[in-house]
Amino acid sequence: MTGILLGVDYGDTRTGLAVSAGKMAFGAGCVVSKSMRKTVEGVAQAAKRREAAGIVIGDPVNMDGTKGARSEKCRIFAGMLEQRTGLPVILWDERLTTVNAHEILSEINVRGEKRKKAVDELSATLILQSYLDSQTQARSQ
Repeated sequence: MTGILLGVDYGDTRTGLAVSAGKMAFGAGCVVSKSMRKTVEGVAQAAKRREAAGIVIGDPVNMDGTKGARSEKCRIFAGMLEQRTGLPVILWDERLTTVNAHEILSEINVRGEKRKKAVDELSATLILQSYLDSQTQARSQ
């Protein structure tokens, strides 16, 4: 996929967003909603505002590579989002992304409410950056 990409870390309450127009991913805020339909609408609006060419959604695969209930929920979300936007949607293995985001926030001493707000956006950024890095690596082989 080329062009502007939107990265998504789907959550039951907060869904982190990231954006990239090249080789680097940057945080792009959060959609806050407990409704999957409202979250789909919020992410679709963000994709439209940024003129995204595609969307990369973190797929919370289990550590052993199996796909559990959380992964299935993300697949449903991805399908709804693809149908709503007409954009290509890629599910990307996000194992340990949230753990890494918490580690990064601990290193820079972000705590409390600020941490809650930052972790989902940072997770989305790490998901999108991982996808971008894999594409760069694939092109160089």
